Amino acid sequence: MGDRVLVNEALVVVGPAGRRAAGELMHLRERLGERAALVTAANDEEVVVELADGLAGEPLEIGQSLLGDHRALLAWATVPRSDVAELVLDEVPDVTWADIGGLTEQIQQIRDAVELPFTHRGLYRDFELEPPKGVLLYGPPGCGKTMIAKAVANAAGSSFLNVKGPELLNKYVGETERQIRQTFARARAEAEAGRPVIVFFDEMDSLFRTRGSGVSSDVESTIVPQLLAELDGVEAMSDVIVIGATNREDLIDPALLRPGRLDVKIRLDRPDEASARAILGLALSPRTPLDAAEAEAAGGAEAFRSALIERAVADLFERRPANASVEVTYASGRREVLYVADFISGALLANVAARAKQAAIKDLIAGGPRGVGTEHIRRAVRAEVAQNEDLPSAAQPEEWALISGRRGEPIVGLRRLAGAGAATVERPGDGSPG
Repeated sequence: MGDRVLVNEALVVVGPAGRRAAGELMHLRERLGERAALVTAANDEEVVVELADGLAGEPLEIGQSLLGDHRALLAWATVPRSDVAELVLDEVPDVTWADIGGLTEQIQQIRDAVELPFTHRGLYRDFELEPPKGVLLYGPPGCGKTMIAKAVANAAGSSFLNVKGPELLNKYVGETERQIRQTFARARAEAEAGRPVIVFFDEMDSLFRTRGSGVSSDVESTIVPQLLAELDGVEAMSDVIVIGATNREDLIDPALLRPGRLDVKIRLDRPDEASARAILGLALSPRTPLDAAEAEAAGGAEAFRSALIERAVADLFERRPANASVEVTYASGRREVLYVADFISGALLANVAARAKQAAIKDLIAGGPRGVGTEHIRRAVRAEVAQNEDLPSAAQPEEWALISGRRGEPIVGLRRLAGAGAATVERPGDGSPG
């Protein structure tokens, strides 16, 4: 069934014509026995089709793309890759919880939310406790949200669906909602096999913005309800947890943030000095080659490594004129100088370590001693401070404050202090001095 045949003038079959290599693209919604399936065809139309002989015995996944003809109510082949298959990580990240520094409390929170309900199912059942439906990771850029997601993926293995917010947006009405439905259908199918499933939405604010805030198609007015329906609709979400990451939590629709949806909210703040030491301790690990002469003078490799980390932390967190970054003017007229220390992130600290290692390699190539030394760390800090422009080029002051993680009194004016390219940015019409 499903093959084409040749017929003569009397419409008598005289031979095979082979199976068609072209047709309509359909997406599997549900398998209905051995020879039938519920699919979505063009314009999101739902159709029950018969499966040709080549498909009848094949295992098909929810979201699988099929080739067929909805007018003939027939599907005869699979298309190699489905929309939802692209969400499954081909390679599991090699980041583990041990690779993340300075976020001990936040790591424990997310492990309690993601791992505990599945490793101790019996206890949760005894205490009549439902696992959380969702987790929101939020905070300034570069502070570990993606690292935590990678560690979760590493722990979850194949049961991790990675949804990049901007990639899901589609110009065709209803297409984004269809892909969200398929994502959760795939997650439920995986969960039914006995494996907990994590659905990770990166850049969540790009998809699920506050309804009514759009300036064009207002697409969030249908995307947000679709996710709400998946989270607490009639269909149960057993063994499926949603994790979202954003640095603009203020843009996410409030309905998603209420209890019963994204239950657990974990803020990842900028590292303090203790956290910075922990992060640099991972970046400058005991395996990192150190300058032998300096290490001997410091009393050993470990003592010298600690001294290098302390040097970097002291230089970055010192509130001196060379580290002044931005002068902000608040709505009340009050001014405040913000330093590099106010914009430290895990990514910045990793960059400092990378710069120091690169400088050590270049010096070694030029005939210098092998290993990272004090001068490499100092040069790396100076270079990172010089290039650390946390101020977006044409941002509004209030937008800059939200992106950089500043909360509290509204900011109406900015004046960049670091480097030769000092500039003033004011809110239009405010007239506040910069």
